[in-house]
Amino acid sequence: MITRLDRHEFIQRWKREIAHNSHTPLPRGEVEDLLNNCLEHLLGELACPDRAGEAKNAAVELVPLHRDNPVVLPGTLKLLAAELPVLLPEVPPDRIVAALGHLAAGFAEELRTSAVDRPARNLRARSEVLFNAPNLGVAVVSTTGVIEETNSALRRMFHLSEAALTGSSVLRLADDRWRPELTGALADLADGAGESVNLDSRFTTADGSQVWTRLTASLVRDGLGRPDHLVVLYEDITDRHMLQEQFRRQAVQDPLTGLANRAQLESCLDAALTSVYPGRRVGLCLFDLDGFKAVNDSLGHGIGDRMLREVARRMQSLAATESAVVARTGGDEFAVVIPDSYDAAHVIDLVERMLREMTEPMWIGAHELTASASVGIVEREVAGTDTGSLLRDADITLFRAKRDGRALWVLFDVERNAVAHENFRLSAALPAALEKNELFVEYDPVADVETGEILAVMANVRWDHDEFGELGSGRFLGLAEETGLITRLGGWTLEQAGRHAARWVRDLGEHAPLLALTLSARHCRDPELVRGVRDALETTGLPAESLVLCLPEPALFDYQGDPVDTVEIFAEMGIRLFVHEFGSDYTRVDRLKDLPLAGVLIDGPHIQGLADPGGPEPISEYLVRSAVGAAQLMDLPVLATGVTSAEQAHRLGEIGVRLIQGSHVSDRVSAMEVAGLVGGAS
Repeated sequence: MITRLDRHEFIQRWKREIAHNSHTPLPRGEVEDLLNNCLEHLLGELACPDRAGEAKNAAVELVPLHRDNPVVLPGTLKLLAAELPVLLPEVPPDRIVAALGHLAAGFAEELRTSAVDRPARNLRARSEVLFNAPNLGVAVVSTTGVIEETNSALRRMFHLSEAALTGSSVLRLADDRWRPELTGALADLADGAGESVNLDSRFTTADGSQVWTRLTASLVRDGLGRPDHLVVLYEDITDRHMLQEQFRRQAVQDPLTGLANRAQLESCLDAALTSVYPGRRVGLCLFDLDGFKAVNDSLGHGIGDRMLREVARRMQSLAATESAVVARTGGDEFAVVIPDSYDAAHVIDLVERMLREMTEPMWIGAHELTASASVGIVEREVAGTDTGSLLRDADITLFRAKRDGRALWVLFDVERNAVAHENFRLSAALPAALEKNELFVEYDPVADVETGEILAVMANVRWDHDEFGELGSGRFLGLAEETGLITRLGGWTLEQAGRHAARWVRDLGEHAPLLALTLSARHCRDPELVRGVRDALETTGLPAESLVLCLPEPALFDYQGDPVDTVEIFAEMGIRLFVHEFGSDYTRVDRLKDLPLAGVLIDGPHIQGLADPGGPEPISEYLVRSAVGAAQLMDLPVLATGVTSAEQAHRLGEIGVRLIQGSHVSDRVSAMEVAGLVGGAS
């Protein structure tokens, strides 16, 4: 453990310390031999916890060197306390303290054994040298636990006078929580059942401050080997304990708000889900602040952090009245666990009170702010559930709350949760479906309403799912839009359909149908959209004039209401542009006349309102006539989708619709069937 050089230098320093304080000249060789033997005993105990107490044997070597002058021993203890941690950095400090305690106890016992004719009290007086250690509190305690002597370091440590300590129980130096363990340990020592004990304990001073100590108590026997008294050493470990406590808090506490963090939340849920009695229930509520990003972006993160702390304080204040636990689980996300929730109404009441409290104005610096949140609530019996499923269901319910609006709560519903859970599974599986070629494109033919000639086909993406079977685009395009995958999916569709359409152009020439693709609003905002379309046309060989892109009306304008450059670029490339969601905002209709559009697409329930055999539904007819009339004023042909009957097609034709799509025209067909369909129509 110690190199030969370090050992030699240490022995020399130790010898100088003894020579400096000793009254009697000491033979050099004899001193070094004694000190080496003493060091061997100390190292034996420090190297192996199973050899605890061996340091007492070192006292046999020290007594001849210290008997003539009691002040020599404190110097030795001080030297050992300072040097051993440096020489043995791998040995825990508490083990070194324990060894020094055993050394001191052994010294006192050796003195007693070598002078049995002297009164025991006088022998303890001879060992008063132990009390001069500046950083170790030392107490001599009777076998009945009464303090007989203390040193100044102990009195400073506990802020107590000698008069207050002498004659009192050693148990007073520990708070109530630690006294039972200390009582049992000291009783075993006093009975001779052990030689030493090590304990950590806490003491609260008169001014309320707390002192944490590592206590090492050693038994001292009389000349006949009977338990005589105890030597108790106290090391002040308050700073170490506070540091450990800080690390513990950081592991389970959110540093910004002081609330529990996600790790602590899961521990609380585990405890709340314990079935300590039949029918126990639990509530979990996930809060997501509405519009918090705008606070950070406009006022700065400093204001945002203070707002989060105030929201946390208000939530914690209300939660405390219900024995609930509040945790911060993300940037602006909080969770509330309500053990023993009784019923959903009880949980909802707490959530509504929290939401009301949030909306009360709060002054952050010079800013008056208010907060609101979307909340997902799950309340159920603990039997049959677990932490993972509870968190998952709460997440799904929160998603519904955020989708439905702001400043509202949504309670978990089994049926709606099943749909939401299925949607999450589809969202997660969609990227892999693209890679594994599970998606394919089919086509809805578009015909001239008067002649029935097939002029175009509208691409429709389908998904051959292993579990759910064949899924239409309506089942997963919305999910792709929400997750941001719509851009990748749209690019894939354009390339796949472009290859099909290029083949039609080669095989059918001027009779080849146009390819129509509908783009979502999010896909239209993709900054790489133009490049993606151009690359797809070059890769597939499809002429731009054979492509029709149907763009949503809102995507044609930027946030200031100006037309986006994409429209002009596509038109210059030769691509035909149709607008759908036509008339969704009548303030934009007038501006459409200045755009290079090729047509208008209308769909929805109002088209269906014209299918009734008994006559068109009046409001539907009025709205369809209005949309078609506006398009005619701009000299734009109108395509109506979802046409299911000849009567419906006739009525649309009378109104002014020129192109129709739906089951009345044709069922959905594959790419290979398109050529035959066009040939048959011609």
